[in-house]
Amino acid sequence: SSSLSGADLESGKRACTPREAFFRARKSVSAEAAVGEISAELVCPYPPGIPLLVPGERIGADALAELLALRDAGCTISGASDADL
Repeated sequence: SSSLSGADLESGKRACTPREAFFRARKSVSAEAAVGEISAELVCPYPPGIPLLVPGERIGADALAELLALRDAGCTISGASDADL
């Protein structure tokens, strides 16, 4: 999962706008290492097809747990650069 560094807001809260997230410096990290970072990607499990992470949002442990559970249940996770998702 690709994330941005630099903000220290609460998990699951918007840390910056999607536009700001798009233009900020990025780093690629594993999904597990992304907890606490700012999402630079729109991560969407299918089904249901509703984004779980949007650019500019702080990545929380709960969101990661949900993504992993959906992956393990057979859902496709699109948008994440971490191939393990």
